[in-house]
Amino acid sequence: MDENTLQFAWFQRDTQDPRTTYHPLPLAQGRWKADQMHGVAISGLLALALEEAVAAAGRDDLVPARYHVDLFRPARMRETTTSVTVVREASRLMLVDATVSQDGEVVARASGTFLKPTANPEGRAWTSPAERPVPPPAERINPLGDLGGHHIPLFRSEAPWSDNFAEHQNPGRHQTWQTAIPVVLGEACTPFQAVASLADSASMVTNWGSHGVQFINTDIDLTLTRLPDGVSLGLRATDRFADDGLAVGIAEVYDAQGSFGAVTITSLANAKRSVDFTDGAPTAEGVLEGSV
Repeated sequence: MDENTLQFAWFQRDTQDPRTTYHPLPLAQGRWKADQMHGVAISGLLALALEEAVAAAGRDDLVPARYHVDLFRPARMRETTTSVTVVREASRLMLVDATVSQDGEVVARASGTFLKPTANPEGRAWTSPAERPVPPPAERINPLGDLGGHHIPLFRSEAPWSDNFAEHQNPGRHQTWQTAIPVVLGEACTPFQAVASLADSASMVTNWGSHGVQFINTDIDLTLTRLPDGVSLGLRATDRFADDGLAVGIAEVYDAQGSFGAVTITSLANAKRSVDFTDGAPTAEGVLEGSV
């Protein structure tokens, strides 16, 4: 399995309409159904569309602070288009909406709030006394992985850090460390695209239990105080609630410098098509799962 075979990105730009039309590459294929994309790819594409709109407005003084995604239709492995609307722009903020469509039908939407950083005031406020998560030991991290440039996510649960997914199919508290894949082939992944795409993996740290991933998330809510320090970052489950086939999962976002945000996802029970990671080793095409 080499880089040319897998094409290490989620999408390739269309040659005739490179600004708004994209074609999914093999890595974008999910495990829920053979012709369905996973949410990591869709979220990354929406983040790219929002970020490009802010850049086009010349607002390099703003940073993403809130990012919301609704995943309400299955995205198929076919031509995909994006559309962006600037809802509001002011001196200290910019609100932007984006959609992803296939065959003329919207399959997902996102909204981004971009704010202007200043400085913290001198006053103090309560913060959680809980111990913050840290990356796995350096010797466990192989940035290039074993798949020609693709970094297989590391997990920690009742079992110690490893990329052996079968070891982590348990009801323990899950934590992950991942290196983001570029959204578009031949283009570097930005820190915002990295955290926005990997935010979908909150389902893996909050919904992955003793019988696999049995819930499918319908949305992503990501809130940030700053951008990550690169494209490698982690998520750790902080809480989860589940009743009557509905679940809410909350995960802390962190990098080598510390914690800087949180992800909340809402999920539906999907036990009939649960993702079981004890049925074989993870592959580059199927290591990021749990979303629509």
